Amino acid sequence: MKRLAKAEVAIIGGTGLDATLNDAEQVRVGTPYGLPPPITIGHIDGSPTAFLPRHGINHMLPPHRVNYRANIFALNQIGVKRIVATNAVGSMRPHLKPGDLVVPHDLVDFTKLRHLTFYDDAPVTHVDVSHLYCPTIRALLIGQAKAQGVEITDQAVLACTEGPRYETPAEIEMLRRLGCDIVGMTGIPEAVLARELEICYATICFVSNMATGMQKRLTTKEVSKVAKVKLPVIQHLLKETIRHLPNRRRCYCASALEGAKFEAR
Repeated sequence: MKRLAKAEVAIIGGTGLDATLNDAEQVRVGTPYGLPPPITIGHIDGSPTAFLPRHGINHMLPPHRVNYRANIFALNQIGVKRIVATNAVGSMRPHLKPGDLVVPHDLVDFTKLRHLTFYDDAPVTHVDVSHLYCPTIRALLIGQAKAQGVEITDQAVLACTEGPRYETPAEIEMLRRLGCDIVGMTGIPEAVLARELEICYATICFVSNMATGMQKRLTTKEVSKVAKVKLPVIQHLLKETIRHLPNRRRCYCASALEGAKFEAR
């Protein structure tokens, strides 16, 4: 039996990011939660790195139908300890324009129907998300952007909605008043599931549009257009971030389950 390829770093994102890797091959990884999309495993500067297309091959899965548990569990199965993700988002702030890059520092969950945890059974497990995004990966994403002269916003709250429809103007106004800055449909439960398996996780978002009520109409065409323009920049930042990851993990992500499980007395 062929041995399953391994990688300690993974990229999760949309179509085209697999081209970030050299000498790539595709593998299928079964999980108790179903079969995720094919995972591409290649190298960045000789370091084994995986790419998982969140929406499947050819972007076939809407955000509310993505099997997030299968995706994260499969990456864990191949040895992934760090995930660098990408997300398309809408802006709820006038200073964040289409094409801008954002590294969020926090997240608010407004989803309704998703499987949010690996821990449905005993022991009851409450994972700490005081700092949901890995500080090491965040710092590298921000630092590499600045080193390359790429403008980036390093403080923003991401609101995750259910989809697949866009939000109403009233919903956007509510999210804005609650302190959210950008809005997307794929941030949850991906980030939390990674934390539950003690995997470091952070994301770089690109603003694809102004949120509902801040422009006349939203279309997927404009989202795809911005994504295509920003793809080379994001690819470069992902490569540089992964190249500069330290060998040892010294963040709290690696010990997220310490003290998280309820022990009956």
